[in-house]
Amino acid sequence: MNICIFPGTFNPIHKAHLKMAEFALEKYKFDKIIFIPSYLPPHKSIQKDLARHRLNMVKLAISNNPHFIISDIEYQSEGKSYSLITVKKILEEYNIKGKLNFIIGTDAFANIKTWYKADELKELVHFIVFPRGTDRINPKDYKDFSYEIAEMNKIDISSTELRCSHKFDKTDKEVKEYISKNELYN
Repeated sequence: MNICIFPGTFNPIHKAHLKMAEFALEKYKFDKIIFIPSYLPPHKSIQKDLARHRLNMVKLAISNNPHFIISDIEYQSEGKSYSLITVKKILEEYNIKGKLNFIIGTDAFANIKTWYKADELKELVHFIVFPRGTDRINPKDYKDFSYEIAEMNKIDISSTELRCSHKFDKTDKEVKEYISKNELYN
């Protein structure tokens, strides 16, 4: 099976996340995109009590696409979510030989060298880097990494922007209703 993982905080998941996954699915002919909400991201300060809500919102947002699945692999340890550990578990679980495809934004990829055991991680994955905002990648800085820039038009939506504005119109209807019902981000 040709799969790709899409790890992220998804706080909350929005339409740009879904468009990126749809683009990758079509362009790279993946069978499945596995969304992996982080339980406790090591590079971000996040409310721990939102973890289950973020997982539930991703489930709602991807429920209409049979090629999208969700993994709670990072919730099982209830600790910090290190990509290296997640990747190793996915490689084993799906019996993948070779590198695992990994969707990431330019903002996160720009800091990839600071990630937990980045030198080991880069040997296990091929990054599909999506342009985000004004972030740029200097190819010579990442020549040791297996990656490509996804040629998708930028969609400037930020989870931070949505939370701060309290306007969730750039999320799926079900996610917007979930946020309202559970009084999240007030």
